[in-house]
Amino acid sequence: MKKQIVTAALASMVALSSMTVAGIEEPKVYAATNVQNNQAAVEAKADQLISRAKGLIGKATYSNTVYQKTAPYKFSCASFLNFIFEKEGVDLATYNENYMLKQGTAVSKANLQKGDLVFFDSTPGNSDPANHIGLYIGNNKIIHMADSKQNIVISDMSKAYYRDNYAGARRVLPTLMSANPATKGDKVVASAYSLMNSSQSSSLTNASFVNRVFQNNGVQLGAATVSEQMKKGTYVSRSQLKKGDIVFFNSTKGSTKPTMAAIYAGDHRLVMKTSEGVISRVIFVDWYDQHYLTARRVLAGN
Repeated sequence: MKKQIVTAALASMVALSSMTVAGIEEPKVYAATNVQNNQAAVEAKADQLISRAKGLIGKATYSNTVYQKTAPYKFSCASFLNFIFEKEGVDLATYNENYMLKQGTAVSKANLQKGDLVFFDSTPGNSDPANHIGLYIGNNKIIHMADSKQNIVISDMSKAYYRDNYAGARRVLPTLMSANPATKGDKVVASAYSLMNSSQSSSLTNASFVNRVFQNNGVQLGAATVSEQMKKGTYVSRSQLKKGDIVFFNSTKGSTKPTMAAIYAGDHRLVMKTSEGVISRVIFVDWYDQHYLTARRVLAGN
């Protein structure tokens, strides 16, 4: 359901901080690599997600203010899905269901398959397109963090609430997964994720993080600052972004001076180094949308 936790998270995002809870260690997240983006691979990944989700039944409680990723677990409906995807190597980069509703590709109710994200809206009069989300597990059923009374449950979508409040579905497998063989962009993205929660990243600045990611892939940017990095490669429009592109943001609206760079990870996701470490976000967040400057493509043939 719609959460105060999202409001708090957006405020922290404006400050470019990580969505963490004091005293809780962030688990490592890596881009899903070495998989074949065919139906068999999608089904295998979906089964892993479903198994992970079922394993949390009876072990987590509902909270719309706390996202606790170690026992005793506390999740909202969206942070529950963010957690299980994260644990299975697929980065949704958000625990806001309205942002999840923009990822992947739309899929009709008649064509749902395991691993799809399913959305519901019990308050159609407000501006939010959805206020609840679940993971489709087959046979017209979802697993989801329902509410404070039920916690994590498996529900049949033929029941009145799910039938009457159905708001759509998105297929994020395989769109959030790496190709096989991995493209140049996939490899850059994997390098960026490999530095998340790594001791190697502790001494990196935002600019040196970008340099390190490309160095790991045999590309020497030769740019010590974000401003210098913005002069490299070729311009690419926001609508044409591909994995491995560098996206630049300013700190002051209207300024042409970049103060932060991020690796574009595909499907609206960003990976960047901030004062909180290496984090991932979706570009839909107001701060990124309002402070977007430009993007550059430095990978030949990407």
